[in-house]
Amino acid sequence: MTENDLYKTILKPAHGDLFKDKNSKFYGFAFPVINESEIKSHLEAIKKEHYSARHWCYAYQIGTEKIKYRVNDDGEPNNSAGMPIYGQIQSYDVTNILLVVIRYYGGVKLGVGGLINAYRTGAQLALESAEIIEKTINKEFQLKFEYKNMSKVMRILKENQIEIINQTLELNCLLEISVRKGISSHISKLFNQFFGVEIREL
Repeated sequence: MTENDLYKTILKPAHGDLFKDKNSKFYGFAFPVINESEIKSHLEAIKKEHYSARHWCYAYQIGTEKIKYRVNDDGEPNNSAGMPIYGQIQSYDVTNILLVVIRYYGGVKLGVGGLINAYRTGAQLALESAEIIEKTINKEFQLKFEYKNMSKVMRILKENQIEIINQTLELNCLLEISVRKGISSHISKLFNQFFGVEIREL
């Protein structure tokens, strides 16, 4: 990752151009994901849509500071599909992403070298057609305060461009806020010094 609180991912689903080798056809797809249930539903949808394909190989990576990844060769020889796909995730330095490359078999075996090249290319074409964006790694906090302090709290949030993700506004107010990691200790300190506001990390 470039700065310590930035990471790269893709904006929306994308698919690459067709890659052909000895009559086998390879199509690559990229999806932004944040958890395994999203991954599962994308895989199910692709298998339904391309039910006559022979292989649906994939790799995914989720997380920013704690990374979780998985590769799947889906019946191709060991490390000839999932790892080359994952290699593209690494070389583009993206996370929170699922890359799937499907193969329609053309009747001619490609050999391990040919497969590695085909799956790597399929994944690369999908990433080339995707819009890669930079996001910040954020921490979430809860603020608790009396309603009379609302305008002061809101001013601090506005000055620091902090996003409110949840709010309960009654006599006692609860706000859940999302703060960029790089400034989170500064914001925490700011509210800790603020009489009448409790702040805790979620």
